[in-house]
Amino acid sequence: MPLTLDQLNSASLADAAQMLEGLYEHSPWIAQQALAQRPFASLAALKHAMVSVLAAASVDQQLALIRAHPELAGKAMEARTLTAESTVEQNKAGLTNCTPEELAHIRQLNADYLARFGFPFILAVRGPRGNGLSKREIIATFERRLDNPVDFERGESLRNIHRIAEIRLNDKFGFEPTLGNEVWDWHEALAQHSDPGYKEHGQLTVTYLTDAHRACAADLQRQMADCGFDEVGVDTVGNVVGRFHGTTPDAPTLLTGSHFDTVRNGGKYDGRLGIFVPMACVQQLHAAGKRLPFAVEVVGFAEEEGQRYKATFLGSGALTGDFNPIWLDQQDTNGVTMRTAMLRAGLPATLEAINALKRDPAKYLGFVEVHIEQGPVLNELDIPLGVVTSINASVRYLGEVVGMACHAGTTPMDRRRDAAAAVAELALYAEQRAAADGDSVATIGMLQVPNGSINVVPGRCTFSLDLRAPSDEQRNALEHDVLKQLQAICERRGVRDTLEETMRAAAAPSAPAWQARWESAVASLGVPLHRMPSGAGHDAMKLHEVMPQAMLFVRGLNSGISHNPLESTTSDDIDLCVRAFSHLLEQLASEHTH
Repeated sequence: MPLTLDQLNSASLADAAQMLEGLYEHSPWIAQQALAQRPFASLAALKHAMVSVLAAASVDQQLALIRAHPELAGKAMEARTLTAESTVEQNKAGLTNCTPEELAHIRQLNADYLARFGFPFILAVRGPRGNGLSKREIIATFERRLDNPVDFERGESLRNIHRIAEIRLNDKFGFEPTLGNEVWDWHEALAQHSDPGYKEHGQLTVTYLTDAHRACAADLQRQMADCGFDEVGVDTVGNVVGRFHGTTPDAPTLLTGSHFDTVRNGGKYDGRLGIFVPMACVQQLHAAGKRLPFAVEVVGFAEEEGQRYKATFLGSGALTGDFNPIWLDQQDTNGVTMRTAMLRAGLPATLEAINALKRDPAKYLGFVEVHIEQGPVLNELDIPLGVVTSINASVRYLGEVVGMACHAGTTPMDRRRDAAAAVAELALYAEQRAAADGDSVATIGMLQVPNGSINVVPGRCTFSLDLRAPSDEQRNALEHDVLKQLQAICERRGVRDTLEETMRAAAAPSAPAWQARWESAVASLGVPLHRMPSGAGHDAMKLHEVMPQAMLFVRGLNSGISHNPLESTTSDDIDLCVRAFSHLLEQLASEHTH
């Protein structure tokens, strides 16, 4: 029989420790110390208690735990001396059935890893869905992590150990994250659609109104209908819109959603998580025959990334009345205008039809968005959810510095007007200035010397500049200092610059009442509350212009990497996110019935 939390909470310390035996390899002290925090309100609370114990442990204790784990497909497996839990996990991953070549490669990786780090490679081989990684995925992860810095890799090992313990704990308690599994599977299914040139290589790229984009929209429509939405359709800019009616025709509406387009060779969760999570909640409401005292409108925004056309936030901007007519005449790399792409997709491509999408804020309660974090903070803290306090203000520039191209061998160092060195100096200053300013970031992501040669001092250098901060005032101060420094650098080096501002976005602080609802939802799950700004831009920034908004972040794996095929999250974390969203809906329903 599976364990229950009531049994664990009421048992003696010795009996409770026995119940949790085997969670951490040959290291019962972690569960034993965590039991001091009883009673646990949820499995998530118990998991975090164990995370806290290990975080507070010494480095020597952490290393001892890591070294207590067997090598993957190592001697312990061959000698059949693995713990029962490790045997099951390595069996599920197919590691007990390696070819001689695979076994030889894994043995070499184990040797290289141990020589570099001094401890065995740890990987939760049952994976983010709990049903096992393939040998190919395991070997690719092994090879990639060999390049990590030593301290970072120790942390990554501990995070994988906690994931192993989480899955083992689920097994003990007979818990299956069924909601998370279903939403995780939805992401996998939608990721089958990808633009030509990428799909052939197993890469995910979905840009505005391509065949893959339209296939995604069709799938989303079908799924929304299957979930029980009352109205489902595609609007005049390609957004997929589903409405679940409230108890009365004149009920206000909660707006939610995110985007389903991707960057080139991107990840499966960016944007899409914010569509699927509320869809799962509506599916639950429909299955229970339950209505809320407000309608729920879920929008899969057609364009947020601005990859095919320079029209970032096109989908959400259309709902706020912020569609730029110039966009219709923009051309993609194949010379296809947006107007033509719309017409090919069966959309009217008229300003009258697009402007008609503008929502009346008076009819809406507000906008909430769920999103994968796209950063390392939650991953490093090892907690599943984060409440967003504000979406950072940002400004972007494209720039050029012009000096004098000259011979690299004959021009003395004090006679040079090196354009690239000037931009490099700016990059270092921007890095230092942002680092000294809490939560600010500065990036020169593009730095090119047009027609450069190995033996020529650069006479021209083009670059990008991206500055972000939690408030407009903080961003403005950062911007002022960086641009002032650019002028000083150019004057001192005898070069000149030109700058073009390409984007400016105001900060979007979360509405206090909506942030509080997310906080209450997270607390109800027994998950620790962590508040954080969003460094990335989101559709919520656009809706913020016309109605209150607040966001919830979900932890990402692989150090929270995003805009990358390694972007991932677990079905357990998704399950908690769906439950948090359902709790938010319940809070709203309670508020509107009293």
